[in-house]
Amino acid sequence: MKEISELQFAEDVRYAEDHEWVRMEGDTAVVGISDYAQDQLGDIVFVELPAEGDTFAQKDEFGTVESVKAVSELYMPIGGEILAVNENLEEHPELVNSAPYTDGWLIKVKPSDPAQYEALMDRDTYLEMLKGLQE
Repeated sequence: MKEISELQFAEDVRYAEDHEWVRMEGDTAVVGISDYAQDQLGDIVFVELPAEGDTFAQKDEFGTVESVKAVSELYMPIGGEILAVNENLEEHPELVNSAPYTDGWLIKVKPSDPAQYEALMDRDTYLEMLKGLQE
């Protein structure tokens, strides 16, 4: 595992305590897992995602990420309806490792409550939380 200083943390996203991130693109929320989360998991071999049209509340489990080490649940950082899933991950789950903030995105969501996005952590607050976990 890498040191926190070696990891990438996008500034144009908000972070949840469970290490998911959200980037707003117009009215659509793009969701993925942070570089820290993928680094902790190790090599990702399978991603299970919901179906388009499914609806979840904030903090609901919406899928799993399976690595060579463990299976980890994915939790909704923002409630809403699933508009799209990253179908590239079926054939290339390793994109979550190599490009967690770009090609490795997981789902696109129509937020049910945009205020939930504002309540998520910015980059600096997320980094402070991670440093607390390291101590």
